Amino acid sequence: MRARSLATGLAGLALLIPTAPAHAAPERAPGDTITVPVGRALADLPVQAESRDGYERTKFKHWVDADSNGCNTRAEVLLRDAVVAPTRSGRCTLTGGRWVSPYDDRMIDGPSGLDIDHLVPLAEAWDSGASAWSAAERQEYANDLGDARDLVAVSAASNRSKADKDPTEWLPTAGYRCTYVTNWITDKTRWQLSVDPAEAATLRQILDDCPEGDVTVTLAR
Repeated sequence: MRARSLATGLAGLALLIPTAPAHAAPERAPGDTITVPVGRALADLPVQAESRDGYERTKFKHWVDADSNGCNTRAEVLLRDAVVAPTRSGRCTLTGGRWVSPYDDRMIDGPSGLDIDHLVPLAEAWDSGASAWSAAERQEYANDLGDARDLVAVSAASNRSKADKDPTEWLPTAGYRCTYVTNWITDKTRWQLSVDPAEAATLRQILDDCPEGDVTVTLAR
């Protein structure tokens, strides 16, 4: 009887001890590389209201020469994205070359007609969490060469049309739209940024018309 009472008591105690969910998401840390369905990546982003209070573009220092090779971030992206390589002279003066601007499917000759777009604009990043970052973290974000999706060489006209708008207000040409929203979600995942309710709904609506696939991203934060 005593053994039975002890067993019954232990069983009752076990019911009071919380257990981890059977499918708890693994903890993630900067430097981890994850692969998840893009819809899941979107669902995992925190949803919250945005605030632009205190934003100034100068709080994101760019373009820097992080590796001291003579080429700043703008030049590094131009060299990376060129379909016909430009000529490099001096420390890092680029002439000639050819690029395809994915936002408007235009061929651009020479670097002067190009801007380097922060896929998730600096102001949008501020609204979505970067306001709480250190100056060093914001500089890393503004010059992120660790993921080719985050900085893109595009026509100056398309970049200035986009400005600091999120996908509820601006989208690229239809042929690039699925790639654009997938990369937007990946960029926000990489930097652990939030989405506002309207933004989340727009991204979900566009994804519904895109092929479902996985995204792989290395976390910066």
